[in-house]
Amino acid sequence: MADKDNELTLEQSFDELNKLVEKLEKPDISLEESFQTYKKGMELLKECSSKIDTVEKKMLKINGNGEISEF
Repeated sequence: MADKDNELTLEQSFDELNKLVEKLEKPDISLEESFQTYKKGMELLKECSSKIDTVEKKMLKINGNGEISEF
């Protein structure tokens, strides 16, 4: 969807998703426009999911012995 230089942050992606939902909720949106908006939202949601997975893999936890290990 976006190249690396123009990639949205997770927060920006969530804001964009909210705007897309608001657009889909408007009663005067055409079927074609709603389909394109939905498609864009699903692509953005996939990117968000990927970013969250990456963050989860980088998180660390401390075990009972005080040692740090990957999540």
